Amino acid sequence: MRAMVYRGPYKIRVEEKPMPKIEHPNDAIIRVTTAAICGSDLHLYHGMMPDTRVGHTFGHEFIGVVEEVGSSVRNLQRGDRVMVPFNVYCGSCYYCARGLYSNCHNVNPNATAVGGIYGYSHTTGGYDGGQAEFVRVPFADVGPTIIPEWMDSEDAVLLTDALATGYFGAQLGDIVEGDTVVVFGAGPVGLYAAKSAWLMGAGRVIVIDHLEYRLEKARVFAHAETFNFAEYDDIVVEMKRTTDYLGADVVIDAVGAEADGNFLQHVTGTKLKLQGGSPIALNWAIDSARKGGTVSVVGAYGPIFNAVKFGDALNKGLTLRMNQTPVKRQWPRLFEHIRNGYLKPNDIVTHRIPLEDIAEGYHLFSAKLDNCIKPLIIANPS
Repeated sequence: MRAMVYRGPYKIRVEEKPMPKIEHPNDAIIRVTTAAICGSDLHLYHGMMPDTRVGHTFGHEFIGVVEEVGSSVRNLQRGDRVMVPFNVYCGSCYYCARGLYSNCHNVNPNATAVGGIYGYSHTTGGYDGGQAEFVRVPFADVGPTIIPEWMDSEDAVLLTDALATGYFGAQLGDIVEGDTVVVFGAGPVGLYAAKSAWLMGAGRVIVIDHLEYRLEKARVFAHAETFNFAEYDDIVVEMKRTTDYLGADVVIDAVGAEADGNFLQHVTGTKLKLQGGSPIALNWAIDSARKGGTVSVVGAYGPIFNAVKFGDALNKGLTLRMNQTPVKRQWPRLFEHIRNGYLKPNDIVTHRIPLEDIAEGYHLFSAKLDNCIKPLIIANPS
């Protein structure tokens, strides 16, 4: 089969790889129809995540058609059109029983922290991802869900991570009616977090970024106020000023490890790899929240330490909430929002790229060329 293959930082290509096989009776083989490149895939592409091995196939956002099922699989059959959450999880361990699918204890040798994730290095289990023609899906009776007949395929693939994560970011903020919500980052997750904040009762939603085309999308798609941090000497001071010098009730970090805005943090975090990424967005979030407010973190960071203003968070009495998204837990409500017309996930898709051209897709997305916000990968056109 053809698959995207990692060959080192900034080096990927499409190669022939062996077809995945049923390795356990609970496995399924999925013929991928549509995948996506996620902002957190860029952390791998840029060499930010440890134990990203040469030969690994990325891709944790994908949908497809069931090609084969193991002997124990009961909920799927060949030909089913399915969406697959990015979490690999067993469904029965201590954490899964509590809905913490992203922290499953049975799918990752490094599971003292995160559980399993498709295509996200060996720190998350080493599972090959869906930027390929076919992918092996473990625990096929637990994760994959048959795509409803009324749902568009592009909306379905965005539910496998980006939309679910943005919604989860807003959910972690415990937004109450009338809250002021600030979102750092106008990428796909930030856009969805801003849109979701309105659904949860926010009275004011502000999105911060430094790329004007993404801020324009935040205004049009998420109906948010926008601020370009590059236009201010100190964006935190501006956030205080615009909130009556109190700060925001809820601040969402939808940026993660490669945040711009502070030269020293960017160099030590993203170039020299002395931190698990640049924590500038998280520090801005801590500083922009009001005393007693909530900071939600859904931007991805590496596993080593970061220079985070924890003392400020302590002294302000902030609530910090974070996790990798337990995707399937978000789906029932998101299905209803989409069906009722409150959300149209594929409104943010800007590029549709054949699998053979995926290297160009990564370059476009990484370098922020051609106003790229969300690229989809067409693996097996249906």
